[in-house]
Amino acid sequence: MANSSSEAFDMRSAPPKKSRVAQKSTNSSSGGGSDSRSGSESRSGSESKSGSESANGIGAHQDYVPPDVAKREEANVLRARGLVAAILLLAMAGVGTATSLLVKQQERDSFENKFAGHSTEILTVAGSKANQFFDALDSFASSIGAQAAAEHALLNTSWPFYRIPEWSVQAQKLAQLTGVYEPFVGVAPIVQEAERDQWNSFAREQNPIWYQESIEHEGYTKLTAQGLVNLTIPFTYYLGPGFRPTPVSGPDEVVPYFQSYPIGLPKELPIMLTNIDALLSSQETEEVYRITKATRKPTVGYTQIAVDIEHSVPGSQIIQPIFDGPDTDADDRKMVAVVLIQIPWLDYFKNVLAEGEDGIIVVLESACNKFLADGSLSARQNLTDSERNIMTYQVDGPNAVLLGEADLHDPEYDALVVNDIFVDLQVDQSQLPQGSCVPVLTLHVYPSAELEDSLQTDNAVIYTVVVVVIFLFTTLVFLLYDYSVGKRQRTVMERIMKQDRIVSDVFPTAIRDRLYENQANITMNDNELGEDDEPLGLDGTFTGRSSSIGSAPLADLFPSVTLVFADLVGFTAWSSAREPHQVFILLESIFGAFDKIAYRHGVFKVETVGDCYVGAAGIPEPTKDHAVVACRFARECVKKMKDVTLKLEVSLGPDTSDLDLRTGIHR
Repeated sequence: MANSSSEAFDMRSAPPKKSRVAQKSTNSSSGGGSDSRSGSESRSGSESKSGSESANGIGAHQDYVPPDVAKREEANVLRARGLVAAILLLAMAGVGTATSLLVKQQERDSFENKFAGHSTEILTVAGSKANQFFDALDSFASSIGAQAAAEHALLNTSWPFYRIPEWSVQAQKLAQLTGVYEPFVGVAPIVQEAERDQWNSFAREQNPIWYQESIEHEGYTKLTAQGLVNLTIPFTYYLGPGFRPTPVSGPDEVVPYFQSYPIGLPKELPIMLTNIDALLSSQETEEVYRITKATRKPTVGYTQIAVDIEHSVPGSQIIQPIFDGPDTDADDRKMVAVVLIQIPWLDYFKNVLAEGEDGIIVVLESACNKFLADGSLSARQNLTDSERNIMTYQVDGPNAVLLGEADLHDPEYDALVVNDIFVDLQVDQSQLPQGSCVPVLTLHVYPSAELEDSLQTDNAVIYTVVVVVIFLFTTLVFLLYDYSVGKRQRTVMERIMKQDRIVSDVFPTAIRDRLYENQANITMNDNELGEDDEPLGLDGTFTGRSSSIGSAPLADLFPSVTLVFADLVGFTAWSSAREPHQVFILLESIFGAFDKIAYRHGVFKVETVGDCYVGAAGIPEPTKDHAVVACRFARECVKKMKDVTLKLEVSLGPDTSDLDLRTGIHR
């Protein structure tokens, strides 16, 4: 193919024998992997292989369809039509079902994603409100302790004989940070038995003063300080049988309500709460106070918060200790009073979601159970819902409602629950009184059928029907087209596609395109004919057309071409000590790497002869810098040779890396 005495490169494409073309194509695509021993062995093997390929059906005559075969093929085509139609129907059913399932899954994913967003928003907002509230509550208690310490130092007074100035103003600021609408806030000093009479006198003296301040600040027009005094029990009491005010007696300390916000009559009683002993008002309050006094930290308890005289909602009573003096971190600080707040948690879930975002279930669970009728704290096992501190709310957009004092979520959505600690005041359990419980509140957020139904559509049915209609229409079009075109056209198209693949495998792109343009009436089957043969038609008869024999060959002269020869140095000795498959691995790896380099540089691979790789720069597309391209190609091959042999040294032997590459360039 190359003339060493001339700079011209003659690339001819005259119709060769198929066996030789097959040899070149095989050598080119395999990267020379079969040339394990010598060039003569490779050629012999290739020629033997190509001859076998011609004998086994690559020739032209084997592909033609005689009339008797056509009849049998027609029956086969009819059966194929039925099979394809059945496949289309099955595909229609499968794709329709898959479409329906996919749309339903998308709706399910949309439902779960929407719920995840809502649950995160509820937990985040509610948790933020709770944290803000407890921070404000701690600051409020510290401020009152500091104020009292300053006044006591000035007036030489001490707790419990202290009235908080501008009480309504300070309590209102705290109430605004609770996150609920109109919470009840009260302050109750700790009064010992010896101080009880003096405290009763102090309260009677101070009540009109803070009553009047609160009435003016809160804007009541129908209340008077004297009117509230008339409704105030003048001694420390608790509600006995029949809600009768009964004086507190005995040696125990009392914690009477003193100042409260908002001012006015409580909704469940016709008397003021002032002077009522908080400890004797309920078992829950007494238990929360015991924990607060033992741990010296705020504590959350359970209570029923009155809505009106006949109705109440569950909530929590929170007790925050007040210490004497501004140094709230001192270990020896004295607990002198408590702040009592009633929080209906329902308000924490309002105004969180947007209008129309309905159907979120929130279950609020306390780690502590309710008190039993005998006054003991219920155990965790085998409890009824009425004995557990559980409240279930439903959030519908900006509104929230209480569903009941039990876990009322739909168990179908248990897998989607989102849990988070709502209130945990980090109480040290070792400081708790015996039999007491650490009150930790946990939120469990669930979706509901209402939320899922709001996201359900008819898209699954609509899309499935559309898919079925499309498949039916496609099947009908296919059958009509198959009937109109027939077997003959399909056979012709199959042969054309086979020939196109053969041409593409044998010839470079430029030669292939010229064959199509200049010799469109000559097929690759003509290249297989002898000098005396005539081409056959599809029905096996002679066409009368002239053969490709005698046609002018496609030949181009390339005056500026650079040839590159790459020979493996030491290959003969190396291969003599190796198994054939090891030789193949070496050549396949090296020549495969050379093929990639040749493709990047635009070098045409001519052939591989044994352990020699031959390439040409400047063909089939002329290149001005073909010599530079060839040099770069050769240099990169030398470098790549080292990398490949080093990697193969582990599997092919330590002397593999001793192989070298000798390159020669001919211009």
